[in-house]
Amino acid sequence: MEDDNLRKPCVPLWHKYSLSITEAAEYYGIGEKKLRQIAALNSGADFILEIGSHVRFKRELFEEYLNMATAV
Repeated sequence: MEDDNLRKPCVPLWHKYSLSITEAAEYYGIGEKKLRQIAALNSGADFILEIGSHVRFKRELFEEYLNMATAV
C-alpha cells in the first residue's frame, strides 16, 4: 500500500521553472538528441541550467530562444 503523503507531487510541465531533457522533449516536441545538441552548442547560455552532469532547460528563457530561432 502506498501512502499518499509519500507520493511525489505532480506539477504540470508549464508550471515548472526548468525541464529535464526528457520533459523538454515531451513539452516542445523536439527530440532528446537534438536538445542535447542544443545544450552542447549553447553551453553557458542563460536558458541552460547545469546541475552536476545533468542539463536542464529554463522553460521561459528557452521558449524565448526558440521564438528567436529560425531553425532547430
